[in-house]
Parts: sequence; C-alpha cells; structure tokens
Amino acid sequence: MDFGLISIFLVVLLGPLLIKKIEENMEVFLLSMGILASMVSGVYNEHLFFIAATDPIFISLAVLMAGLVFRWLQMPFSRILHFLKNRVPFKLFIFLLVVFLGLISSVITAIIAALLLVFIVVGLDLEKKEQIRLTVLSCFSIGLGAALTPIGEPLSIVTISKLNGDFFYLLRLIGKDVLLSLFLFGLLAAFMVKAPGANEMVRSAKDRESYEEIFVRGLKIYFFVMGLTFLGAGFEPFVSTYFLGMDPSVLYWFNMSSAILDNATLAAAEISAELDPAVIRVILLGLMISGGMLVPGNIPNIIAAGKLGITSKEWARHGVPVGLGAMVIYYFIVL
Repeated sequence: MDFGLISIFLVVLLGPLLIKKIEENMEVFLLSMGILASMVSGVYNEHLFFIAATDPIFISLAVLMAGLVFRWLQMPFSRILHFLKNRVPFKLFIFLLVVFLGLISSVITAIIAALLLVFIVVGLDLEKKEQIRLTVLSCFSIGLGAALTPIGEPLSIVTISKLNGDFFYLLRLIGKDVLLSLFLFGLLAAFMVKAPGANEMVRSAKDRESYEEIFVRGLKIYFFVMGLTFLGAGFEPFVSTYFLGMDPSVLYWFNMSSAILDNATLAAAEISAELDPAVIRVILLGLMISGGMLVPGNIPNIIAAGKLGITSKEWARHGVPVGLGAMVIYYFIVL
C-alpha cells in the first residue's frame, strides 16, 4: 500500500510539471488519482463518495455566482475605480487594495478576487514591471486571505472537510497570522509599486468573460475539489503513519514544494484530524505562504498570470524572494 501511495503522490506532484496534457486537464487528472489513491488504501466506499460529491458544492456555487455578479457589474466597477484613482493617494490606494483583496477573497473566492485584481491592475495603467510586482504581492494576499473560510479556495474546503471543522474553524486557528500577513504585504506593495508615468501605455484586459466560461470554471472547481477530497482520504492512513510524529519545522520547510503544485493537493495529503492544532497551523502557513512564490502554486496566480501575460520567470523573479522572506519571518513567529 505504501509503495502504491508514494507512486501516486509522485505522479500527482510531477505529472503536471512534465506532461502538458495533464496540466491542461488537471481537474480530471486529480479526480482520477484521488479515486485511485482511495482504492489503494482501502477507504473507498459510498460514504466517502457522498462526502466528495457534496463538499465542493459551496465553493462551486460561490465561484459561479460571483463570476456572474462580476460580469454584470463590470461597468460600475470601472466607474468606481476611476473615481478612487482620482481621489485616493496612490500609495494608500495600493496598500488598501492588497489588504482588501486578501480580506474579500474569503467571501467572493480567490478566483473572483484574482479576476478583480486583473481588472484593477489594467485600469491603473502601470508599467509592466510594476504590474508584475502588484500582481504577485496581491496574489500572496489573496492566497492567504481566501483560506479563512471554506468557500474561499480549495485548500480551505479540503482542510475543513478533513478536520470536520465548522465554518469559522480556520479563522480561529490562523486568523491573526493571516491578518498580519495582509498588513505586511499591503505595506510592501505600497513601498515597492511605483505610480504610473503620465504617458504610460499598457495592454488592455481581455473582453469580459462569456457565460459559458463562467459556468465551465465553476464545473472545473467542483471536480478539482472532489478529486482533492478523494486524494486526502486515500492518503490519510499514510499520513497517520509517517507524518504525525514529524518535527513541525521539517513539515514547514517541506511545504515549500507547494510553490510548484497547488497547495490544496499537499493539504489533502498532510492534514489529519489526529494532528495537534498547532501542527496544523504550521502546515497551513507553510503551504499558504510558499503557494505564492511560483505561478502553479495557487489558483489566483494562474488566473492573474494568464490574463496579464506574466511569464513563469517574471513571476519567480518577484515571487521567490518575497516568499522566502515571508517564510523566514513566519518561521520565527509560529515555531
């Protein structure tokens, strides 16, 4: 069983990086690997299927509804952004933007927060380098803030499901840590991002999304979270055997691997109800912080980079130093 689960873990970890077809069909791939892992470990049953089928409903509906609202209100958003640009000092606006996106992502989902970020970044007429800085720092904030509720992002819903926690469980567990990080990323963005020049020209954002794109995205999120639920259940016996006694500091740094793989996948493999809440806190912070370092590490990164044309190298040039610095700071805070 251990050999089978280790093999599945390696395939899940390396498959999207090495095979383009897997990367393009991540949802179906993860669902297949999750079902396989649950069968290998002997935990697949009707009850697990029911849980896996119902857990993604909230976040999928939230993504669908928020996408529709964002599409319908895109013109009013334009007018509000224009008003704020002319009334609020640039540095203060950038600080409030990064903090606000982090907070609101737990309500409107990380995906919609990322779409809103793209809309605002394009509307600010920033130089390309400043666009990248603001986008990377905002995605760190979104990735952390979205984890505060089970509708914010897949990592939070997978964690809540594994721990049988209530809606506000993660807010109580890591709320103070996340709020501090949002404040720090907001300050960093305010100092690092330069105001646009008078004649700066940038690309315009893509046309607003069609109803088909919005529906397909919600469906993909459903299968993505469903696959992670199966994956987490399948790896639970393995985690109970090998992870429960591991030094939290080792887990913290090991979770930097979430920079190359969506952090919800690792959370599904590592989180267990048998773990001490302090250890769960360490695991989650390691996953959430490092998830912003590279494009594949988090859903908001993927969306923002794709829509703004940010390459993996450009993202890494800004994201890796910031992520490493944040990892070191939080290492001393939580450990």
